[in-house]
Amino acid sequence: MSTERRYAVTVVVAEDEELIRGSLVRKIEGVDASIGVVAAAQDGKEALEAVERWQPDLVVTDIRMPIMDGIELIKSLHLYHPRVRKVIATGYADFEYAREALRYNVSEYLLKPTSAKDLSAVLLRLKTAIEGQREAEGGSLRALPRAAGDGPDDIVRAVCDYMREHFNKELSLEQIARHFNFNASYLSKIFVKHTGEPPSRYLMSLRINEAKYLLSQHRSLSVKEVGERVGYPDQFYFSRVFKQAAGMTPKEFQSSRAQE
Repeated sequence: MSTERRYAVTVVVAEDEELIRGSLVRKIEGVDASIGVVAAAQDGKEALEAVERWQPDLVVTDIRMPIMDGIELIKSLHLYHPRVRKVIATGYADFEYAREALRYNVSEYLLKPTSAKDLSAVLLRLKTAIEGQREAEGGSLRALPRAAGDGPDDIVRAVCDYMREHFNKELSLEQIARHFNFNASYLSKIFVKHTGEPPSRYLMSLRINEAKYLLSQHRSLSVKEVGERVGYPDQFYFSRVFKQAAGMTPKEFQSSRAQE
């Protein structure tokens, strides 16, 4: 496994079986010199921490793992790291269980034992998609589907989807509430009840995670440009919010990634 970040596609692997994990890493790095594994985790929690650190393009995960399983990992990525593409590698017996992840925009499924041929085909397809997305959108977040329905769960999912689509624009709770034709205080109340955090904190997490990605992967961008791309046109306010969330300024974060 390499720690060099200058790849066209960076990957985090999550697999609790050590031998399978090592084999998967070797197979991934054997597909294409421009695809690199930046971290290999033994459970979902460790994988999520690796995503926070490395801001990868892709996560390849098992389903059954201790501490945090693959479904919970996929759900967290879907909510807080929507740019990251997700591939599930699972045994036949777990395939029905893996279908639960369909709602979280999983890109591909691989059946264990994973053949080098199948893995290569999936990774090369995703590499093409990732590079095409970068060229077409210039680093902005791709559009994500909206949930439908009238129940509180459906409303919260739709609001999360809406924020993932529009976090790079000026956005307030009042604007979101108007879009869904709800009272702002009611919307905030059900959002907190179903997610454990207010909409403003969720929106900030989306913006800061995207900022980390841009600072890591697009180092030619200035701090001001990164702030503008994630919905903070005021550079000084962006720097203050980023430092509160990440424990360092955007410049310090960018410098720390350049040294790794």
